[in-house]
Amino acid sequence: MEGAGYRDSDVLLHWVPVEEAGDSTQILFSKKDVSGGDSCTSEEEPTFDPGYEPDWAVISTVRPQSRHLEPTRGAEPSSPRGSWAFSVSLGELKSIRRSKPGLSWAYLVLVTQAGGSLPALHFHRGGTRALLRVLSRYLLLASSPQDPRLYLVFPHDSSALSSSFHHLQLFDQDSSNVVSRFLQDPYSTTFSSFSRVTNFFRGALQPHLEGASPDLLPPPDDEPEPGFEVISCVELGPRPAVERTPPLTEEEWAQHVGPEGRLQQVPVLKARIFSGGLSPVLRREAWKFLLGYLSWEGSAEEHKAHVRKKTDEYFRMKLQWKSVSPEQERRNSLLHGYRSLIERDVSRTDRTNKFYEGPENPGLGLLNDILLTYCMYHFDLGYVQGMSDLLSPILYVIQNEVDAFWCFCGFMELVHGNFEESQETMKRQLGQLLLLLRVLDPQLCDFLDSQDSGSLCFCFRWLLIWFKREFPFPDVLRLWEVLWTGLPGPNLHLLVACAILDMERDTLMLSGFGSNEILKHINELTMKLSVEDVLTRAEALYRQLTACPELPHNVQEVLGLVPPAEPQSPSPPTSPLPLSPTRAPPAPPPPEDTAPQPDSSLEILPEEEEEESAES
Repeated sequence: MEGAGYRDSDVLLHWVPVEEAGDSTQILFSKKDVSGGDSCTSEEEPTFDPGYEPDWAVISTVRPQSRHLEPTRGAEPSSPRGSWAFSVSLGELKSIRRSKPGLSWAYLVLVTQAGGSLPALHFHRGGTRALLRVLSRYLLLASSPQDPRLYLVFPHDSSALSSSFHHLQLFDQDSSNVVSRFLQDPYSTTFSSFSRVTNFFRGALQPHLEGASPDLLPPPDDEPEPGFEVISCVELGPRPAVERTPPLTEEEWAQHVGPEGRLQQVPVLKARIFSGGLSPVLRREAWKFLLGYLSWEGSAEEHKAHVRKKTDEYFRMKLQWKSVSPEQERRNSLLHGYRSLIERDVSRTDRTNKFYEGPENPGLGLLNDILLTYCMYHFDLGYVQGMSDLLSPILYVIQNEVDAFWCFCGFMELVHGNFEESQETMKRQLGQLLLLLRVLDPQLCDFLDSQDSGSLCFCFRWLLIWFKREFPFPDVLRLWEVLWTGLPGPNLHLLVACAILDMERDTLMLSGFGSNEILKHINELTMKLSVEDVLTRAEALYRQLTACPELPHNVQEVLGLVPPAEPQSPSPPTSPLPLSPTRAPPAPPPPEDTAPQPDSSLEILPEEEEEESAES
């Protein structure tokens, strides 16, 4: 389509609902007269016989036509039949969504390039596949890799595929190579800006074989692919009311400390932390257990011995990079690259927080040293942008270099897959999030699909660093300690994302937002969310899902109700984290008369009581 006109080869789909009494419309195939006159009815079409009178017609035209036609002959203007009649150019279609199986009758929803949805096409006596087959003669219909009910529409002219690049827009000025930037480095692209999510972008994020063609429209008798579970009409019950409790106090914690300093009734203690979080004064001690640095079953003496051992291991690893001379580092591009990236990220991490503000703040030096030492601990992963965001709150709470390092390692055991180069973990989590959201709110999913936002890539940063930049600093501390309990299941962070989208549902759908506005609105939620409201809603969503007796098996896997078919993200560690030789080779032993000691430039923060609140 060029401007407001139509090309000679343009084709219109004309929809006129039929009366239930049997007064059905006829199929009209109109072609251009060779003499240039009006189009006429062809007796040679159609080339198929569906076996019933369909509710639609395909019309070829040579002149502009109004999208909303005059009432069809035999239908009064005020009748429902006339009011729902319309025609649309096939060139304007962007996608087609089929109804879920199991409904009383089937329907199709046509989504246009302009981002709107036409009235649903209801087929009371069948015919959706027949219509799709006819459309496939004029269009390329490719099934979405994420949703088999969604068909992406492409003209047979391949030039239309390349034109999709022109629809990519960024909120910053550097928009020319957003797709390649995201695929090569999703972390920095995510932190710097969000791109408009298009059908092309959605497909690019999916694993596919090199040179493979899209999945074309399946034949009518095709069965679902092996291993695929269709989510059909899941009827969820009412959402239960949830009330969170006040934070766990020092007195309550002391009641769980038994003889020899061993914690007792640990499941009850974890459940209490899940339902209310921790008092700030407790975090410094409790986080060491939540992050697996200290064992829940260990005694006070065993904990002291463990800390001494881990202190020695930490300084051995720190000595590895500390002992590298500038001349050696010039020939070690990997270490030099890590150091440069860490220095750059540390210099802008939580600088508005009083704990890290100021040009010569010792906390910045500790962030730098811990992250460089982690590169020695996990050679394969090294440092990736975003890790400083995860370490900062831990160091703020723990206020000790060694303890903060091992707590950070415990956190990374949970999320290290987020930072792997393959991005498989992030893709899987986005897919799981979409799965949960489709069960919880299929209408919202349909809306996001219609606005090119159905891949939920605007949630990438949420999942990557566990909402670190979405909440004020004190709320992040509360959110993380609740998530670290591993309750009520292994993927509560996905339900937190669902809760945020559920809270913003009406704003997104009723405001008529397009893809750019959706991304902009999600960005502007930063620091405006209440962590208690979000956690309350996330727990209510979990209870609503688990109360459903017909919950699909793959949803049960995500919620941890059944064993997963494939390995999932590891559960929160419950035992001390050993120094794995596969992560970093052991440092050579020091001379017998000396032992690794903190160097003179090392800044150890005083072990003070944690402040009740933090400046965000």
